[in-house]
Amino acid sequence: MLLRRLFSHSRPMRHFALIDAQGLCCALRQMQEHPGQAGWVEVREPQLSWLGAPLPAGARITPVVTHARATRPLAA
Repeated sequence: MLLRRLFSHSRPMRHFALIDAQGLCCALRQMQEHPGQAGWVEVREPQLSWLGAPLPAGARITPVVTHARATRPLAA
């Protein structure tokens, strides 16, 4: 088991920030996959100074969605 862990290629840890409805950072998390809950955005590197404040420009890795896409109904 130890050898398997040493030689396996694990996914790198990624950094995420939880953004509330006002656009402020509420929490920071480090995980291998994107958290399942809404509001988490991937960031380049976490900073404790972001807590309670808006994220600085350029901190996000994923793009900011500024509008919702129009969806077509599945059935008429």
